[in-house]
Amino acid sequence: MAQAMRPNTVGGLFATDGKPHPLQDALLAVTLVLGITSFVTAMFHSLHLLSSWTGLLGIIVGAYGQWISETTRERFGLILGLGAAGVGFLLGMAHGGLFGGVVG
Repeated sequence: MAQAMRPNTVGGLFATDGKPHPLQDALLAVTLVLGITSFVTAMFHSLHLLSSWTGLLGIIVGAYGQWISETTRERFGLILGLGAAGVGFLLGMAHGGLFGGVVG
């Protein structure tokens, strides 16, 4: 009956260590916001500047977040944000890039 007294946290996708991680949570939120913004704006050809810059920033912030992340929950969210930022960045680059249409 000892196992009935302990919560099962092993093997859960969103397992946490029970400690607060404010920096990692902030990086996760910023990466998700930048990734979603980049992905959505990449669908519009005229928004390539916003898409490419938010994608680039999302990749940088997400990579740093992955480097210092401590739980599976953080890593899972960061990978989602990094994927969206990467797709948005690449589509933004294909539509005109970081400086396309500004320098000319």
